[in-house]
Amino acid sequence: MVENTLLAAIALVFILEGLLPFVFPSGWKKMMLEALKLSDRDLRIMGLFSISIGMLILLFFSE
Repeated sequence: MVENTLLAAIALVFILEGLLPFVFPSGWKKMMLEALKLSDRDLRIMGLFSISIGMLILLFFSE
């Protein structure tokens, strides 16, 4: 059961990560170029924010 859930979660990550470059390839390229300009600190803060949002969603919306 846990393995199936983990595999489904990983599959969803791949699907979501692939949506932007598939639907908006030029916008995705521009976004990546802008990300290259950010400092390591800013990227870490964005990553921490993303992790926090994901954990809150799991906390409040999982069974």
